[in-house]
Amino acid sequence: MQSFSRGWNFLMQAWKMAGADQDLLKPSIFAMVAGFVVSLIGLIPLGLVAFIFGTQGLIAQVLLGIFGALLVFAQYAVTYIFSAMTVKLIYDYLTDGDGRMDKAWEIVQRDWLDILSLAAASTLVNIVKNWVRGNGKNRNFIRTSIANLIDTLWTEATFLVLPIMVIEDENLKDGLKRATYIVKNNLLLVGISTVGVRWVTGLIGFVIGLIGVVLGVGIAFPLITLAGDAILLVVIAVILGVMVASVFFMAAQVITSYTSTAYHTCLYLWARNVEHAQQGIPVSIPAPLAAVLG
Repeated sequence: MQSFSRGWNFLMQAWKMAGADQDLLKPSIFAMVAGFVVSLIGLIPLGLVAFIFGTQGLIAQVLLGIFGALLVFAQYAVTYIFSAMTVKLIYDYLTDGDGRMDKAWEIVQRDWLDILSLAAASTLVNIVKNWVRGNGKNRNFIRTSIANLIDTLWTEATFLVLPIMVIEDENLKDGLKRATYIVKNNLLLVGISTVGVRWVTGLIGFVIGLIGVVLGVGIAFPLITLAGDAILLVVIAVILGVMVASVFFMAAQVITSYTSTAYHTCLYLWARNVEHAQQGIPVSIPAPLAAVLG
């Protein structure tokens, strides 16, 4: 319960920063829009392959696998590009009191190749995870548990590697090495279990999404009832309901993305400060974490 309370308090601190400097939120909003567009574009070749070749057969499976992997890579790339911008904005806000979008764009231009390499690595991990999980009769509790563990470990690793790339200007290889060093030497004195950010963002995402579904159905159902046999009006009602629900889903996505990135950026800065403290350099806890931990 204390972990959840701290997670909630950190969310309040993170959004307090966003209220003071609204640039901090912009990359998360851009990521949401760009991700939606990329997904729509990426579904076109998948749909064409399924229409032309079906979903069975070697050719169809190979093409669907290739285009599916490219879509996953593009989605990861979009996520990491804008997350890197958020990391830079939060870092500048905590160190200089001002996060500037022009500096955040400079980071993307400087580290675009490293960011894409991280997206490629995540795509590979995703393929391995799906292979381990299996499908149909091959899927079982053990394989699913291992696949979930792979997903969790890699997700947490990327949350730590990305700030290292942005703040220390490291490539993927050195970023992973640096992250391993931090974990191995117990520099993360504030861990995931200490501040339950994932629990809080998960709960908020669920509640907001549920509200969106309820409102969407609440708007669409009466209109469908009134439309009767008018197919066009039914379609419009359904689209309207989906649009209303989508707004809430997108809001939940922005909240989760920004809060998680803010937390892991502060977490990395705290780990780096602990390392400096071991060298006799006076340091302090990043302000949002300090307010949570007291």
